Amino acid sequence: MMEQIEQKKGFLKGTLRLKLMIVVMILLAAAVLVLGVKTYLLSEPKTTKLGFEDIGKLATQSVYCTQLNVTEADRKLFGMSIPFTQSRYLYSYDIEIKAGIDFQKVDWKVNDKTIQVTLPECEIISNEVKTDSLKVYLEEESIFKKITLEDNNEALANMQQKAQDDAIANGLFENARSNAETIITGFISQVYDLDEYQIQFTE
Repeated sequence: MMEQIEQKKGFLKGTLRLKLMIVVMILLAAAVLVLGVKTYLLSEPKTTKLGFEDIGKLATQSVYCTQLNVTEADRKLFGMSIPFTQSRYLYSYDIEIKAGIDFQKVDWKVNDKTIQVTLPECEIISNEVKTDSLKVYLEEESIFKKITLEDNNEALANMQQKAQDDAIANGLFENARSNAETIITGFISQVYDLDEYQIQFTE
């Protein structure tokens, strides 16, 4: 009887050891699997995304111009102005010109320790007349010849174009590009150490 009890105890101990070994093996296999997946995920190449890629078009330089304009109208006879039929306005407006680039068109890649950034051409983002800045210096209107809304609209469009041409001639696009490079450099420096990497800008 005692011998049977001892045999049962030995059998239970052996079964317990076997179950314990199975549990340990399962835990070890799970740990290896988790570590393997983690290593695989960490070793997978990742595309670095920089913040400027989501900006879209951004004005990087603005210029205020004050444009003086004379709008005139008169009645003519045989190509000659008829006296006392002249209407004339002398006035000015402030115009704000903004230029920048489309950041979604910026292309960049890393070659060794050089980051090559290709920028699109600068473009006019907005050309806005500040209507509250109107100053009238001379206002003469003849009852024989009125200055029409069409005349005023044409004059205003010419003022905007002149202001834009003057701004571009005085370095608007160059300053817009320089500021765009500064912005992009700031984004890149958040991901890459610029003590180790050099940025090259091209068009």
